[in-house]
Amino acid sequence: MPRDPVVSPPSTPLRPSTTTRRLLGGAALVAALLAAWWFGVANPVWSGASLPSSPVSASAVMSQERVQVDPNAFDGGIAWINTANRIKLSDLRGKIVLIDFWTYCCINCHHVIPDLEYLEKKYPNELVVIGVHTAKFDAERDTENIRRKVAEYRIKHPVVNDADQRIWSYFGVRSWPTLALIDAQGRFVGRASGEGHREALDEVIGKLIEEARKDGTLNETPLVFTPESDKPHDGKLLYPGKVLADAQGGRLFISDTGHNRIVVTNLEGKRLDVIGSGATGFADGSFETASFNRQQGIRLVGETLYVADTENHAIRAANLTTRTVATVAGTGKQTYHRGWGVRGPAKTTGLNSPWDLVKIPDEDRLIIAMAGPHQIWDYDFSKGEIGLWSGTGREDIVDGPANQANYAQPSGIDFGVDDQGPAVYVADSEVSGIRRVDLKTGTASTLIGRGLFVFGDVDGPLAQARLQHCLGVAFDRGVLYVADTYNNKVKQLDLKARTIITLVGDGQPGDGEEPGRLYEPGGVSVAGDMLYIADTNHHRVVAFDLKSRQARALTLEGVEPPARLRVKPTFALAKTLDAADTPAPLTPGGSLRFQVTLPLPEGMEFGPDTAIQYLIESINQPKLETFGEVRPPAETVAFDLTLPTDFVAPAEGLRLVVSVGAFVCQKSQGFCQPRSRIFNVRLIPNAEAPAVVELQAD
Repeated sequence: MPRDPVVSPPSTPLRPSTTTRRLLGGAALVAALLAAWWFGVANPVWSGASLPSSPVSASAVMSQERVQVDPNAFDGGIAWINTANRIKLSDLRGKIVLIDFWTYCCINCHHVIPDLEYLEKKYPNELVVIGVHTAKFDAERDTENIRRKVAEYRIKHPVVNDADQRIWSYFGVRSWPTLALIDAQGRFVGRASGEGHREALDEVIGKLIEEARKDGTLNETPLVFTPESDKPHDGKLLYPGKVLADAQGGRLFISDTGHNRIVVTNLEGKRLDVIGSGATGFADGSFETASFNRQQGIRLVGETLYVADTENHAIRAANLTTRTVATVAGTGKQTYHRGWGVRGPAKTTGLNSPWDLVKIPDEDRLIIAMAGPHQIWDYDFSKGEIGLWSGTGREDIVDGPANQANYAQPSGIDFGVDDQGPAVYVADSEVSGIRRVDLKTGTASTLIGRGLFVFGDVDGPLAQARLQHCLGVAFDRGVLYVADTYNNKVKQLDLKARTIITLVGDGQPGDGEEPGRLYEPGGVSVAGDMLYIADTNHHRVVAFDLKSRQARALTLEGVEPPARLRVKPTFALAKTLDAADTPAPLTPGGSLRFQVTLPLPEGMEFGPDTAIQYLIESINQPKLETFGEVRPPAETVAFDLTLPTDFVAPAEGLRLVVSVGAFVCQKSQGFCQPRSRIFNVRLIPNAEAPAVVELQAD
């Protein structure tokens, strides 16, 4: 029986139906989106007014019939992330500005992130992306919560917290995600909703850049921001999304999502193995070389660990005996399917953000929470087939037969047997619901949940209970353990009594030192009388004793974060200086200290949480090279060059190129610019000279 229809209060923005978000293909996509992108208006826009949305042709827009955007349009935001300070639109004059209206719960918003990254890389000097985070859930209005998600999803551009929906209202936005374009003269170009607009955006931005370059309004000076994800993090785990306890084998599998790997320990936290290099990628191979992309759910079948490799849109299989990883389903590319009955060979059938999975006992089958299309799929690993099992693909909460049921971003799944027989239980995150799906028929029913905008933190009888964006569920002996993610709790749902109570957490995130306080937990798993919790935002696993009701943070022994990939720095817009010849002791195995002064221009400051980067290369000793960074930045910094033990000084002296770069910001602006200098240096051998080379920039 269908649930009550979703009712949204007038002040609450609505998300589009899945139907409106489905995409056209090929040339038709570009043509349709180009037509949909352009908007024109006849009257000027004043502060506080919404931008109109009358569609016009592309030719009218390209003929300059656009409206000036209020330079204070971003002032409605309450806080900024990834920037040194607040940003005004007037600060970005000369840039093409792409505004991404998003909320961090939304899978469609997640899907837009790779498109934004692509465009930012293609147009690094011409385009600036600004994220406007307008919350759906109460938890998403908190700046610290947003900051952590910005770091977790490796978002590099500035993000403003639009907690009061003022920017959203000014731009006339009605759904997540929505993208809006502003030209180099600060004029509104148009907007489009939903995902899948990369090709159209690319073409439109290219035209706007060409136009601005032609009329002399384009600013191609690169801007530098201060991403949260670039800040050092030395924790053993990074945003672990799921956890799986193997009681029989005495093992714990931790989906270390932010590190793109799976950590294997015993049940007390002692390291047994690590699956994945830690690099972001889509490579099969040995445990040391295989790579994942923000994987989530994991499930053990014999000695094979199946992995929902979410952002690779694939299912991977890790053989624990041979220590190898192979892709068993999905192509690595996000794929949209229309209609009922999708099924095909697993390795050639495209998937869409698989988030969790569960093995069905006595069957060669995995049931998959496919978050992207709001459906439940199944994978027959003996036949190598995968396909749709339950759900129309419409984002909603509707009970009924498999081909009529609706889900909303299913993100957690487990198997269990209750009074009605075998079933899978689903944490249906966007409706803050717990769903039961009959194993034999795929028919859905609802235990908790009323609609896309009905959520809260209410224990008691299931009919009155409320959750807030639950991401995980685990069945054990007639009980469901629920990761009530945005309420910072784990709850216990008694299937027979049809009640739910809070088990762990008091709603406050705490500081990460208190084991009984959770911060957006993403997954749960049971082994005997111990409940294991992926305490995602605290970067840890919590073990909760179901008998004593005591919680403790699991101490991971022998687990280290992945080695950081060292990348040789580059120095944009660097000015080259010739330094005076300098005597120096060029002793084999000796060390030289370089002391470089890079004065700050008046009114400028170093970007917060940034570093001074340096690179030393030799012209006449090609193998001699070192690079790194100095934190915190200062006007004078020092770094060392160690000479090889077999070093022989060239007769002409040692010729070096010393590059130094910093990111400096105007004190009143939220973005930075590179300030780099390259010094041509010749060191003359002199054993009596000091081992310090001083370099002074202008």
